[in-house]
Parts: sequence; structure tokens; C-alpha cells
Amino acid sequence: MAKTSRASFGSKLGIILATAGSAVGLGNIWRFPYMAGENGGAAFIFVYIACVLVLGIPCMVSELIIGRRGAANTARAYSNVGKGSMWKCVGYLGVLTGFLITGYYAVVSGWCLEYIYGSATQQIGTDKAAIGQYFDDFAADPVRPVVWAAAFLLITHFVIVRGVRNGIEKASKVLMPTLFILLLFVVVASCLLPDAEKGIAFLFHPDFDKLDGKMFLGALGQSFYSLSIAMGCICTYASYYSRDTHLMKSAVQISVIDCLVAILAGLMIFPAAFSVGVEPDAGPSLLFKTLPNVFHQAFLSMPVVGYIISLLFYALLSLAALTSLISLHEVSTAFFEEELHLTRKKAAWIVTITTAVIGMFCSFSLGAFDGLSLFGLPLLSIFDFVTGQIFLPIGGFLTCIFLGWYVPKQDVRDEFTNGGTLRGSLFAAYLFLIRFVCPLCILAVFLHQLGVFNI
Repeated sequence: MAKTSRASFGSKLGIILATAGSAVGLGNIWRFPYMAGENGGAAFIFVYIACVLVLGIPCMVSELIIGRRGAANTARAYSNVGKGSMWKCVGYLGVLTGFLITGYYAVVSGWCLEYIYGSATQQIGTDKAAIGQYFDDFAADPVRPVVWAAAFLLITHFVIVRGVRNGIEKASKVLMPTLFILLLFVVVASCLLPDAEKGIAFLFHPDFDKLDGKMFLGALGQSFYSLSIAMGCICTYASYYSRDTHLMKSAVQISVIDCLVAILAGLMIFPAAFSVGVEPDAGPSLLFKTLPNVFHQAFLSMPVVGYIISLLFYALLSLAALTSLISLHEVSTAFFEEELHLTRKKAAWIVTITTAVIGMFCSFSLGAFDGLSLFGLPLLSIFDFVTGQIFLPIGGFLTCIFLGWYVPKQDVRDEFTNGGTLRGSLFAAYLFLIRFVCPLCILAVFLHQLGVFNI
């Protein structure tokens, strides 16, 4: 049971916005659109939504149950729920994953700030070659990316040290509505462009010829990562939930917001891309090498508008990155605060400084210094691979096994139904999914990412 002295969110709106903010990030606004572009538009969306229902929501509910019942940082929460068992290692893995992601995610977040600056000062250029060269020169610079990453971490630090209600909750109530307003503004501007209807049709017209096993596994993986499963974020935030919070309802609301942002991101990108003849499957380069050119070319007759839209787009990306980075930072801050018995301020400084160092070396590995690589890949790519394709699937798989098979069924039901005050009509379906379906799906995605399993 939760301790009365533990910090908590002050309102249901704060709970939803803060937790949704942890899920809504660059994965929604960048990764989802290009994956939809590569996998048949609406066909991918249909499969993705099904994966959220079957995999994402049950896994999220599992983390919410562990976090609220454990009433502690992610590492200790698993230990509390498992009553001191060896399963606490899963909690430590979640903290480690969130900590490592914080370091390299700050670097990518800092790129968004650079592009805000570049758009505002009109330094990025207007042709494709110049835009591509701008990013390459920036990424190879030994100073600028590190400065922007440090700035992003300091902004995050300022929110974290103010606590759960005065920091995280208040920031979420400002950042999430602002994110939606910016997103809707750019969506409307994009949809008013010439030939924008082609992009809209592409997004909502399903190409079922691309419906295959690879696309299915890609949608499964995207649903898992997009909702911030196994990063410690959901579990940590749930430890601040009140006992009367409806966990299943909260998971559904958060997932709806997450999916809505992803679809709106598609409506923002594809109409503009089709308007200037850019292929919708531009891949990972879409964010920093393709989209600036798209916006400038789309508003060629109104260059000032093009710069404004580009500026707003990267402001939107920065807000999405910030809400996610706040939750990632909080995972480690709560851990150090409780395990080392430190003040929140000291714990936050430990996280900020150490992740800034990690981010610095990740940034250096992209070209500023030779030798910062493993297996021919820069450190940033190594961190991304290890956390995203190894730690997250392992953590999610073990969480399902832990809650589905180890924790007493009555304890799980008690949290699911808020001590019997809720009907819990979906409990049997939820338990079946986390015992059988979710572990098998996560295992399939894991093996597929490692090249062991292909369909």
C-alpha cells in the first residue's frame, strides 16, 4: 500500500497528461509516420492500433499495477511487489534502461533546439543538398550538439527538482496542451497545401499488399516503444497515483492520446511531402534532412510562412522530446533519492551531470572524434540498439511473466479492481494476455530484431 508521506499527483488530469507526456515523444512524431509510409499507410495504422490493444495496453496496465502497489522507485517497486524476490533485478533493468536512454535522448532532443535556432535565423538553407550538409556539419561539431543537449537536460532538471506536483504535473498541464495546439496548427497548414489531398489519401487508404509478417512485427515493436513500456517511466509515475485511480481506464486514455498524436503527425507530414513530391517512405532521415526541405518547398511562394512552419515544427518536436525526457529523468532521480537517501535536488543533479557526460560521448561519436565506436557503429547507435532492441524487450517480457505467473493472482486483481471497488470485467482477458499473448509477441519482436526470427 502507498505511504501517506509519498509524493503524489494532485488531479486525474495531471495523472493523464503527465503519463501521456512520458509516452508521447519523438517516436510518435517521427518514427510512426515514416513506418506508416514504408508499410502501406492505413494498413499499418490498423495493425498498429490492434497491437496497442493486444500488447500495449496490457503491458502498460502491468507497469501501472507494479508501480502503484510497490509505491516506490521502479527498482524497489518490483522488490516490494515480489516481496524481496530475485525479480527486483527486472526493476533495476528498467532504471538502467531509462538512465541510458536519458543520455542519448538528450542529444537527439538537443538537435531539435538547434533546428529551432537554425529556422529562426534562416541558416538551414532552402535546397536539399544544403539542408543535408547543415545536419552533417552540425552533428560533427564537437561543441554545438553538446551545448544543446546540456541545455535540454538543464530545462528538464529545473522541472524535476520542483517535485511531482509543482514540477512534473504543472509542466505537463502546460506542455501537453501547447504540444496539441502546435500540432493542430501545423496539420492545418500542411493540409491546405496544393495536392495535400494525395497525402491524406495515402495515410488513410490501406495498401493491404504490404500486410505481411515483417509489417506486423514492426507495428508490434512500435506500439511497445511508443508507449514507453519497460523504460521505468510508467512504473515510476504510477507510484505517485492515488488508490482510487482507475488503472485500465488510465491506460486506455493514455493510449488514445498516444495514437492520436501519431496519426496527427502523419497528417502533418504526408500532405506536405506529397505537395512537393517527396516519397513518404523517406525513413529515419525524414526528421532533420527531408522535412526542412519539404516545408520550404511547400511554401516556396511564401518563404516567410515556410520558415515559420519549420520553426513551429521543431518547437513541437522539442516539446514532445521534453515531456518524454522529464519522465526518463524522473526514473533515475526517484531511484537515487530513495536508494541513496538523498534530497531530490542532489539526486537530480547526479542524474543531470552523469547523463550529460553520456550524452557528450554519444555526440562526439557522431563525427567530432574518431575512435568512439563499437563494431563499426557510433556510441549513440550502440546505446540505442542495446536499450531499444535488447533491454526493453527483455524487461517487458519479464514483467509479463512476473505479474502473470509469479505475483499472486489476488494481488493483481486487487490492484486491477482498486480493492474490489471496480467491476473488473476485463480482468480475465487482461490476465490471459499478459500470461500468454504478450510474452509471445514480445519474444517474436525481440528475435526478429536480432535477425533470429523472420517471417
